[in-house]
Amino acid sequence: MFDIITFGSATQDLILKPKQVTALHYEKSATQKEVCFPLGSKVDIEDIIFNSGGGGTNTSATFALQGFKTAFCGTVGLDVSGQEIINELKRFKIYTGLIKKTNQKRTNHSVVILNSGQDRTILTYRGASELMDKKDIPFKKLKTKWLYLAPLSGVLCDNFEALVNFAYDQKIKIAVNPGIAQLSLQNFSDIVKKIDVLILNQEEASFLTKIPYEQEKEIFTKIDQMHPGVTVMTKGGEGVVVSDGKYIFEAVPPADRKIVDTTGAGDSFGSGFVSEFIKTQDVVASIQLGMANSVGCLSEIGAKNGLLKKGQEFLRVDVKKEFI
Repeated sequence: MFDIITFGSATQDLILKPKQVTALHYEKSATQKEVCFPLGSKVDIEDIIFNSGGGGTNTSATFALQGFKTAFCGTVGLDVSGQEIINELKRFKIYTGLIKKTNQKRTNHSVVILNSGQDRTILTYRGASELMDKKDIPFKKLKTKWLYLAPLSGVLCDNFEALVNFAYDQKIKIAVNPGIAQLSLQNFSDIVKKIDVLILNQEEASFLTKIPYEQEKEIFTKIDQMHPGVTVMTKGGEGVVVSDGKYIFEAVPPADRKIVDTTGAGDSFGSGFVSEFIKTQDVVASIQLGMANSVGCLSEIGAKNGLLKKGQEFLRVDVKKEFI
């Protein structure tokens, strides 16, 4: 029996730090800045770093470090990167027997270009992780107290409802950090009723409710009507808002936190929050651990570096609590 099994992508991240970031040309557009490289040029790289990523493996790392008996269920390619991801998960003491290897696509890859300050650009190859069909999911082996579903895509997204229904029928608690593909499902409003912890960012919460993300009160009023469990809305550097249906909890990250790389910050918060929630059902303490885990992740390059270990001391942020 596992404490928790995570589902989601498994990715090999190639992190590049251009040598002369100031030489890059930034153009302002209506929505974002653009990084432009001169056509036909060579751009010197100061450093190149290999790390694993992907929501499924990132979250499993936190759960394992927090002392839970953890397994990851996903798909990798029959390539060097896929095997290295499996080897790394084993080093975290994460069970890898639920991982499927396929020769249909290579393992997911991302090229992360660290630009300047907190900026980054990610080139993503969505490979093997999208190929886990319902017949590939080892339902009989999913003996666990909790499931954590990171954003799913491709064929695996098509089985999102089946996974939620399985957990609900088996009385397995389930935390979900859905991507837009899952939120776009026509019957998501029915599926969400079976979820214990729902984790969204501002854009996803706005997409789900069709309410501008600045209108937080209206967003949570609508989500609380459709979701009976705990709802988390992350706001990047502005912090987090959580509702348990009775209270609204708000917290902001420490102003002096060190930000080296934002890769995996959302995964580290979500898995940190759920880790404490599994132990205590205390929303305040869950926010504090999630925030500290995210701050640790932000302080180092890579999605799994800087994560907190079980029993490690950390700064607890103040959490504001009020009736809805």
